[in-house]
Amino acid sequence: MTSTWKPHEKHGGLTDKDKRELPESVFAFPGKRKEPMTDAGHVRNAIARFDQVQGVTDKERDQAFQNILAAAAHYDVEVAETNWRQLGKLPHTPNPAH
Repeated sequence: MTSTWKPHEKHGGLTDKDKRELPESVFAFPGKRKEPMTDAGHVRNAIARFDQVQGVTDKERDQAFQNILAAAAHYDVEVAETNWRQLGKLPHTPNPAH
């Protein structure tokens, strides 16, 4: 599966209005408009919250993971996981409390 993600000129904090105006191509889950990825922080957030997204199919998760990988490469975010099923299984930070 290939990525549908494309970079966008809007970066940083996004209001609800900003999110509504974004093209589907900047979302990890484009059809559902979930997890916008307009900068490195949003990519890290999409990775951290991936397993919390509800109402999506495995096929949509496959697509979203490819989109995350494309956005991560663009914004120079390291992704250790090679499959979306690995997300959420371990803490994403070295926090000993997890």
